[in-house]
Amino acid sequence: MKKKSIFLIAGIATLYFNNMYAQENPQDSTKTASIDQVVITGNSNPKKKIESSTAISTFSAKEIQKQNPVSAAALLQRVPGFAVETSGGEVGNNLFARGIPSAGAYEFVQVQEDGLPVFEDGALQFANADNFFRVDNTVSRLEALRGGSGSIYANNSPGGLINFISKEGTNTFRGVAKLETSTYGLMRTDVNLGGALIEDKLFFNIGGFYRTDDGIRKTGFKANNGGQIKANLKYVFDKGYAKVYYKKLNDRNTFYLPIPLVQNGNDLKEFPGFDPNYGTYSYRAISQLNIPQAGGGFFNRSLEDGIHPKVDVVGAEFKYDLGDNFTVLNKAKYTSIDMNYTGIFPAGGPQLAADFAASNGISGNNFQYSSVSSGAIMNPQYVQKLGFWAIDKQMNNFVNDLQFNYKFDKGNITAGFYKSNWKSHQYWNWSNILTTATDRPQLLNLVDSSLSPGDLGYSKTYNGVTNMSFLLRDSQIQGSLNDLYLNVDYNITDNLSFNGGIRYSRDFYKGYGVNTISSNLNNSDLTTDGTHSFLTTTADENMSVLGNKYTYWYYDISKVSYTLATNYKINRENAIYARFSHGFRSPNEEAYYNNMNDLSKIEPVYTDQLELGYKYYSRSFDVAVIPFYSTLKNLSFTDVYSDGTSENKFANTTNLGVELEGYARLFNNLLEVTFNGTFQNPKYNDFTGRNSDGTTFDYDGNSVRRMPKFYFNISPAVNITKQWRTYVSMNYYGKRFQDEKNAQTLPSFTEFGAGMSYQLGKIRFAVDGTNIFNTIGITEGDPRAGSPSGDGIIMARPIMGAAARASITLDF
Repeated sequence: MKKKSIFLIAGIATLYFNNMYAQENPQDSTKTASIDQVVITGNSNPKKKIESSTAISTFSAKEIQKQNPVSAAALLQRVPGFAVETSGGEVGNNLFARGIPSAGAYEFVQVQEDGLPVFEDGALQFANADNFFRVDNTVSRLEALRGGSGSIYANNSPGGLINFISKEGTNTFRGVAKLETSTYGLMRTDVNLGGALIEDKLFFNIGGFYRTDDGIRKTGFKANNGGQIKANLKYVFDKGYAKVYYKKLNDRNTFYLPIPLVQNGNDLKEFPGFDPNYGTYSYRAISQLNIPQAGGGFFNRSLEDGIHPKVDVVGAEFKYDLGDNFTVLNKAKYTSIDMNYTGIFPAGGPQLAADFAASNGISGNNFQYSSVSSGAIMNPQYVQKLGFWAIDKQMNNFVNDLQFNYKFDKGNITAGFYKSNWKSHQYWNWSNILTTATDRPQLLNLVDSSLSPGDLGYSKTYNGVTNMSFLLRDSQIQGSLNDLYLNVDYNITDNLSFNGGIRYSRDFYKGYGVNTISSNLNNSDLTTDGTHSFLTTTADENMSVLGNKYTYWYYDISKVSYTLATNYKINRENAIYARFSHGFRSPNEEAYYNNMNDLSKIEPVYTDQLELGYKYYSRSFDVAVIPFYSTLKNLSFTDVYSDGTSENKFANTTNLGVELEGYARLFNNLLEVTFNGTFQNPKYNDFTGRNSDGTTFDYDGNSVRRMPKFYFNISPAVNITKQWRTYVSMNYYGKRFQDEKNAQTLPSFTEFGAGMSYQLGKIRFAVDGTNIFNTIGITEGDPRAGSPSGDGIIMARPIMGAAARASITLDF
């Protein structure tokens, strides 16, 4: 049915486009000529891309429109050096810069809007930076910087900067409106308007989107539902400008996690009863949780709420010419976030029904499974224990970036002071449930049939819950960042330039964790079924209760980051550059939490990077070749396991690689080809020690986990006429290892997309298909399961199945 839907949309679109073949309109090119592009990210002043001694990729609003990414992560797949995992859905995805491993999120890059962070730390627990940002038609362009000067212009960003720059109004009133639907129930509306309220003086831009869809993976409920609005107002005067802006985001997104597959080396097959392309454990039949608490009251949660951030942002920007070649620029922003996070996290893999019963103390065949919803006796072959994880986070961040710039004949000097105060308070309440190990799972009860319903330990579940609130966490972390930075650009000759930058960080972190104790409901007045006490079930054993003891911690950092670079512009189209940079990343939140009784165990992650680059930009051909070498020290591994414990290891890594990026417009604009790829060899260095159980490990020389040695994206497009354009895309993701000991292989995979568009005057019709051949490609195994075993039944997170979207866009 899914494939029929895709071909139906494509067929209808093709017929329509053929009927419009004779219309005349400008070439629907996908790429803006890089030779004249100016970049601001990672530079003290706007600078032509060819003159910037940085590895930077740029995407204009038109290019983003042509790619029509389903998420911010999908767009960032087009950036070399960024290994992006997009299998989580629209949000909650992971990005690894230049082979730097982490537990996930955006740990070593900073995601920015208009030069300030979306949130100061983009890798807080369950708070990936892309949870709080959406790509829509308010985006003017994207600038993605790898390595280089990232550590000079932002905190905790040795891997790079990702800067989404918003549209602003001009004297010409402009607008865009877009309607989009899909094979998975998508209905989306995007609108953006911009213009002048007072010509040459006062400008406005306002836009946003609203979207609802069922999700590519079948959840049985609205997987994504919500939207955002953004607005800015800019007043221009003789010596500068003042701008204010506001953003409101209220969106719900289902987060997809590992499902069972069968692996035999590089061969992946579906687990019986589970669709690898469209199946998920996040399903309506298990979506509600309502359980009593050992401390009193009830805890209820709906999986349908998913990842639900409510974000309010207000900001201002001011620039003024002080005279004598001095200017001052100040940017300030306040962000408030209230997020509910609910997801289904597998607690291991599927188990035979008899084995699961035996592991819960039921001997022989004295087990009986039944449906929670109907009460009917069931005889499943496999059952699945799933974590029902609920996290609430309240976050806020005030940031101010003040900089002074002095221009002289040969260059400029920028000096600035960056101040950021942020806080994140979180509450966890985790339970485990029991279901069938199938797509569209059903909630199960399990009892010992050799006992009577009133006997001690008769039931192993309470309405399908095997472990009621087994983990509670109440913790808080705050950051106070005080950073001075200096950047110098000097033109030695007309073609040879020098860049140097330094940043002094005096940063303070503090927080607390609340202790917990174990309890149960045995002595309460509650019953499991209206008749029997909680003595008859084991589901309430070892329930967690928050205590009244707080462990406070405090950590301060005083570090210097620096960079040196030179750029030689051979001619208008060719340039080479070299850059060395030293930076750091503060310990992450889980590292603080794991070691709050002894913070001497943790240190910042130190990075050193050397990169060389060659760039060629012309009207019809672009290429960038950037070899790089990096070392990291004190890299922390802090995965949270399904039982609530955490990995707590530290390693050093090295990586040697090369990034490739190219674009060609050939045969009088008939054919366009965009390409990016990365070759690398990230390795662990001096990675030995002891596991939590006392055994030793030696991973020295092993490949860094989840990092492909080779990945690339190529997308040729054919401009059949001046109006009609069609494209295909190929995304290859190389073989990786799930774990540090390189026990489980994540096979390579290739994902294909295709689409076409037709420009009829100011109206653009488009159809875009993703994973059109229904490839089974896994981006991660199950990092919450501890040590994986390799082949057989595995838990892994595959990319989404084939889907298609159709859109109509009006530019006016």
